Amino acid sequence: MSHALTALSAALPLASGWAVHGLRMHRRYENARRDPLSGLWTRDAFEEQATRLLTQYPHVAVVLVDLDGFKAVNDTHGHPAGDAVIRATGASFTDALTGLRRSVAGRIGGDEFAAAVALPAPTDLPWLLGGLHGEITAPLHHGGRDLVVGASIGAALPSDAPQGPARELSALLRRADEWMYRTKQEGGGWNIAPAPGSAPGLRTVNGRREGRPGTTSGTGAAA
Repeated sequence: MSHALTALSAALPLASGWAVHGLRMHRRYENARRDPLSGLWTRDAFEEQATRLLTQYPHVAVVLVDLDGFKAVNDTHGHPAGDAVIRATGASFTDALTGLRRSVAGRIGGDEFAAAVALPAPTDLPWLLGGLHGEITAPLHHGGRDLVVGASIGAALPSDAPQGPARELSALLRRADEWMYRTKQEGGGWNIAPAPGSAPGLRTVNGRREGRPGTTSGTGAAA
């Protein structure tokens, strides 16, 4: 019996050490999947978790946000001011999604963000988008001045799409992106994509929504 107790007492510190090591490794892995500036998930981590939400819940809003006037802030006030805007935008997502446990948000580009939120009902989406837009566009005091950026937001719901690929994350992001761009053309704010086929879509060029950087709307000969 004494030998067993001795062996057990010797093993406990080792097991405890491995548990602490495992916890540290997990935290490092999670931190590597976080955008260091905004604190939100990176694109890959966001897409992984958003896809999981879509398979588990019926009313998952897929939201795409693009900041308006961000380049002007960077050019006028410098990159530290731009970094402050990105940090504040990350905090805006955190605040807007407080209480919505089944949600995930990520920074998927320079000044582009996305979220997937499981809603109790589709009628809750306007409230969510209005709150998020208000949080992001609130003045930010930095360096003795108020910085203001706008936001263009597009959202899509899988319940507005027929069964099949139109309900997948890539298709919903595409729909949200299209209506985000329409919103940007109208001066900012937020819009919810209608059911596919109920409104004309934007033309796709080289597999991307027309108007995206890197697309062209004309034809040309190869050099």
